[in-house]
Amino acid sequence: MTTYSLVYPMFAMVLLTAGVLVTLFRSRTRAVRENQVSSAFYRTFQGGSEPESSAKPARHFVNLFEAPTLFYAACLAAMVTQLAGPLIQALAWAYVAARIVHAYVHLGRNRLRHRIPVYGTSWLILLVMWVYIVTNVAQHT
Repeated sequence: MTTYSLVYPMFAMVLLTAGVLVTLFRSRTRAVRENQVSSAFYRTFQGGSEPESSAKPARHFVNLFEAPTLFYAACLAAMVTQLAGPLIQALAWAYVAARIVHAYVHLGRNRLRHRIPVYGTSWLILLVMWVYIVTNVAQHT
């Protein structure tokens, strides 16, 4: 396992984000084609409202630029500080898995009783990653 092996879970998150973007594009195209919204709406996002079928993937896409940015930063911090060992590797892949499940639940039936625990789990994993990194850095300074 090399110092740079966290690039793989980071790339998996990039692929998840790209997949959600494709889903978003397809849902917006379908909404326009089925006359649920005018294409003019997407120029300025005014003059109507986005149908739920495309608003949900839009919200999820935005969400992938919120907490996951802290994941990318944690991975980079672990690589720079040479803490990218087996524990961080496992946590990184667990985070990716949680976010994939979160996307599946959110973009699917969107049941809050399923979505909230998965989202919370992803945050817990992220916090554990950061606590591990910070405590290890603090021990060596």
